[in-house]
Amino acid sequence: MKKKRKSSSPSANASPKKWSAKVGRESDALDLEKGVFTKGSAKEIAHSLKQSAENSERRKSSPFRSAMSMLNFFINRAGKNLGSAREKTLERAKSELREEFGRDVRRRK
Repeated sequence: MKKKRKSSSPSANASPKKWSAKVGRESDALDLEKGVFTKGSAKEIAHSLKQSAENSERRKSSPFRSAMSMLNFFINRAGKNLGSAREKTLERAKSELREEFGRDVRRRK
């Protein structure tokens, strides 16, 4: 016998495939600029994430950690639907984000 899930959330009836979009909109991590992950360059993405993280009043962690968390979340949720060129840009955005925050940038061969 299957148990039914109980949820007090009003969006419980929404499609289960849409939960990640809700996280992007309503997460306590930070308030994102619209279209941040569709920007053309890794540097633009990193700069936008940094600005959003520093200006957000909803985040619970450091600005760097919140920005990196949201970037990783987006990359992981996009999964197979992310083209290789876009994935490379987003992965470069991680290095750019570290640089924006003055963190050690990992050296790649």
